[in-house]
Amino acid sequence: MNSWNRLMHSSALTWALGYLLLGLAALAAFAVTLWYTWNVTIYAAREEFLLDDAQRLTAVFDRDGVDGLTARIDERIAMQIAGERALLLTDSSYRRLAGNLDSWPPNIPEQQGNHAVTVSLPGHPAGMGLVQRTLPGGYHLLVGRDLALFQPLERRFAWGLTAAVTFLFVVGVAGALLMRRELLERVQGIRTTAAAIMGGDLRRRLPASGAGDELDTLSQTINGMLDHIERLIHGISDVSNSIAHDLRTPLAELRSRLEELALTRPEPAETFAGIDAAVADVDRVMSIFAALLRLAELDTGARRSGFVQVDAARVAAEVVEFYEPAAEQKGVAFSFESEGVAPVAGDPVLLAQALSNLIDNSLKCVPERGAIQVRVDKRDDGSVAIEVADNGPGIAAADRPKVTERFFRGDASRGTPGVGLGLSIVDAVAKLHGGVLQLLDNHPGLRAQMVLPVTDGRSNR
Repeated sequence: MNSWNRLMHSSALTWALGYLLLGLAALAAFAVTLWYTWNVTIYAAREEFLLDDAQRLTAVFDRDGVDGLTARIDERIAMQIAGERALLLTDSSYRRLAGNLDSWPPNIPEQQGNHAVTVSLPGHPAGMGLVQRTLPGGYHLLVGRDLALFQPLERRFAWGLTAAVTFLFVVGVAGALLMRRELLERVQGIRTTAAAIMGGDLRRRLPASGAGDELDTLSQTINGMLDHIERLIHGISDVSNSIAHDLRTPLAELRSRLEELALTRPEPAETFAGIDAAVADVDRVMSIFAALLRLAELDTGARRSGFVQVDAARVAAEVVEFYEPAAEQKGVAFSFESEGVAPVAGDPVLLAQALSNLIDNSLKCVPERGAIQVRVDKRDDGSVAIEVADNGPGIAAADRPKVTERFFRGDASRGTPGVGLGLSIVDAVAKLHGGVLQLLDNHPGLRAQMVLPVTDGRSNR
């Protein structure tokens, strides 16, 4: 019973039977049209033959009189196949003069015209199509043909149509069952893989037959989604571990300071100094959470709704102007270059923050009397590159794929302030704008580029 229920609720079987019914409906429409055309053509031709026979016989009467017509009818009856035609000539009182009918059929109206009635032929009754004519002198003429003449051909047509319907139905059902079996085999593979993934095996992927059909495309799309989910889950695990590690130190320091203040009860000046240090620890924890919240907001794409037309060169110029005092204080040669207006569709606040993170990283890393150059270039394909280049220690080639991971800190940045979220935010901002963050060697130092895609000059609001 369960197998039967599954069979009846099979999508493959439903679609196949639907196409089968559609094929049968098309065949029925074709057969009805053909049948109608057949009947119109055959019956019209038969009536035309009857009218021609009646006209010829009327011409014989006009030329040779009643005796000549009687002779012609007897001659025609002697030559024809028995029961093929009905011929009858009567006088004005409907008494038979010639023909193969014993008497005038009682169910024929008196007026002239075409009629379809059942008449008694020698040996059997037959359905006839008849033409009635009234001749001069009150004579009556009936000319008819057997309606069953084409019945064998009609039966063969009906049998052929039945055979075609049966063949189409059998092939359709067989095809539906084969389609269902093939589809269920592939769906079973997907179900097994999905069950394993739900069980915790995130490395499993949906099988692909390599046929390149719709199910293969779906499997590849889902596999890509699973790859992304696996990366997110590992990222969440890494972030959780990193948060626990990075929060442990400031929280431990905060507790130690507060505990020492509570135990030693120092002088007010020392107490306030300890409070200031505790506030700094709290600020550090809050900065970590603020950065994480900003990353979460970027990951959801919620800020994309606020995109407007932005001149990236102008945004960069304003950020550079803000950082010039800090660069001057450190003795860093700080420069800015632009080739003119560089339009992009984006969020000016996020772009400014991403560029600020890049400049801030460079200021932390470059030595005194070092150099930082900010450039905004509009490329030939219409994309815009916002670049920050410095002559600091740079990032090792092995670490570049990892520096956008949250809380990652390379060996060169161990002694600098920060929690390892700056480049993660820059990468998230670039992706939110449909762009990419590129980290290149500056020989020496680092060239960090945000490459944003071409804009059509309209807001994405």
